[in-house]
Amino acid sequence: MEKHQALVLGSNYYIGLSTIRCLGKMNVPVIVADYNKKEAYGSYSKYVSKSLIPPYYKEDPEGFVEYLMEYGKKQEKPPVLIPTADPYVEIVDRYWDRLKTVFLLPDLAQGYLSAIVDKDRLYAMMKERGILVPETFELTEENLYEKVEKELGYPCVVKPVDSHSFVKTFRKKLFKVHNEKELIEAVEKAKDKELSVVVQRIIEGPDTNKYTFDAYVNSKGKVSHCSSFHLLRLYPNDYGASVYTEHYYNEEIFDYGKKILESIGFRGFAELEFKKDEKNGQYYLMEINVRIVNFNTLLEKIGLNIPYILYRDLTGNPLPDKEVRETKNRVFWYLYEDLWAIRQYLKSGKRTVTGVLRSLMRPKAPAIFDWKDLYPVVKYNQLLLGKVLRRVLRKK
Repeated sequence: MEKHQALVLGSNYYIGLSTIRCLGKMNVPVIVADYNKKEAYGSYSKYVSKSLIPPYYKEDPEGFVEYLMEYGKKQEKPPVLIPTADPYVEIVDRYWDRLKTVFLLPDLAQGYLSAIVDKDRLYAMMKERGILVPETFELTEENLYEKVEKELGYPCVVKPVDSHSFVKTFRKKLFKVHNEKELIEAVEKAKDKELSVVVQRIIEGPDTNKYTFDAYVNSKGKVSHCSSFHLLRLYPNDYGASVYTEHYYNEEIFDYGKKILESIGFRGFAELEFKKDEKNGQYYLMEINVRIVNFNTLLEKIGLNIPYILYRDLTGNPLPDKEVRETKNRVFWYLYEDLWAIRQYLKSGKRTVTGVLRSLMRPKAPAIFDWKDLYPVVKYNQLLLGKVLRRVLRKK
């Protein structure tokens, strides 16, 4: 009997590649869809059964969704649909009710995931439940600049409501501002690009004060698989993405994270990012990611194959529950961006050469490299070489 396929959206980034491998190793038929075949190095994995090239979701969202629908209708069994990047989550969430008539998706209402990703709505939801979140002001706040100075203080940050669009526009996750003049300039920059932002207090402490709780919430609304992690290096430093992360059992956020996810009626995979405040020692919820995350390979190495857990649950044959509550000596490593991150840390004096070298002497879960699946590695390095050459030529 034919198995349910897994249709993975996005293969031009290592999150998509790790998702493909996690499923393929378990003999799941993997189909990938990406509008740009040239940069979709994940589609060259030996685990890919078929590659689809749908219309570009930004230019033709209706065409993109209709393309997926037509493909799904032709299959003997409904495929499991897995978006691996924020833009894909956004488009799937927008057309959730249509897509779930053809694909297997978690039991959520249309628009639910967008509400979780939206910082304003997320923080309001958390405050109702007594969950600590950073103090935040919307731009519509009366006497905004006075309140920022009195209640938040400087420096503070101007953060986007839609992180993906902001990063794509400014190549950074936020603006850090040190006075009212810089705050006004940052707000105007965002307004000029028609991007919604909020002003937020900085939770004191280095970026090593950041931890995550990563979990799968099953179709019954219970956290069935989970663990916690410690972010060691980010790129860009302080407010960037995780490029070197260790598995770490953090008892304080473990049950806290489970409580949050189950209380908001979540289904599927989610990652809760916390930061420990250097001043009061409390953990603040910073954001919730609602798609497969950067260090998916590390999750698999410690025994939590999230894409396969999702696949089995949605196809009606769930895996036994599993919580990893002991620290495993393994780290996730995205070599290319970690080199840039290390350069920034050393330049700022926040890390030492000795400390960095010592940190590298640990078993790794690489972002891209896999001896058993080398073709995507070759394609990735070709793309990387082209990028480096273009940078050199631009400087010249």
